[in-house]
Amino acid sequence: MKIISAFAMCLICLQIFACAKHIENDSTVNQNNTLYTDSMKLKITIGNNIFIAAFYDNASVTAFRSLLPMTVNMTELNGNEKYFDLSNNLPANASNPGTIQAGDLMLYGSNTLVLFYKTFSTTYGYTKLGHIDNTMGLVGALSSGDVTITYELTNQK
Repeated sequence: MKIISAFAMCLICLQIFACAKHIENDSTVNQNNTLYTDSMKLKITIGNNIFIAAFYDNASVTAFRSLLPMTVNMTELNGNEKYFDLSNNLPANASNPGTIQAGDLMLYGSNTLVLFYKTFSTTYGYTKLGHIDNTMGLVGALSSGDVTITYELTNQK
């Protein structure tokens, strides 16, 4: 009977440990992959086109938001993204997303702002900053060379 009780206690301890580890891993993921639910959004203006993005909940976003508003000339790269090197480093917590989605706004390294306008697979690591809610027209707005983009905070949905 003592052996069965000891075995049962071991199983219970393993279950508790597994649940605690699962919760810990989930909170780490949520720090980078949960979109803010507050009303503050990112307004992205490209020429006459306006796109609205939701922010992720992480320290990089907090630092990025403190830089806004800003207008930057973003450089074309690889036929799927625009990038700009910020003058200051932001906190970074890069991970490989596996697939980049059109409309993703990310940080490469600690100071390169990247706006993706096409979906593709990647092996690189990025820190997620935001994602454009409706990407209709994004390819047309971004697919022709370098472009000037204004980023600003908005309550717009």
